[in-house]
Amino acid sequence: MATPRDAHTEVPHALLRRSVRDIASGTEGTLMAVLVENTAAVGLPKRWAEIAYVRPVGGGRELSTAVANIEAV
Repeated sequence: MATPRDAHTEVPHALLRRSVRDIASGTEGTLMAVLVENTAAVGLPKRWAEIAYVRPVGGGRELSTAVANIEAV
């Protein structure tokens, strides 16, 4: 995982702008971005994770999920 410089650092990913499936929800769409974000609750130590943003087929609100949940379709 990339070391974050700020709260939302974008990182490259091999599947960016390609068709993917979120295995957690079954949603299929286009991988729009992968960001390193602090996922800790307010008041707890920072916990950085790579978060994937998927735009569903047919449009609509982008879904966020752990990057480990993304697979090519």
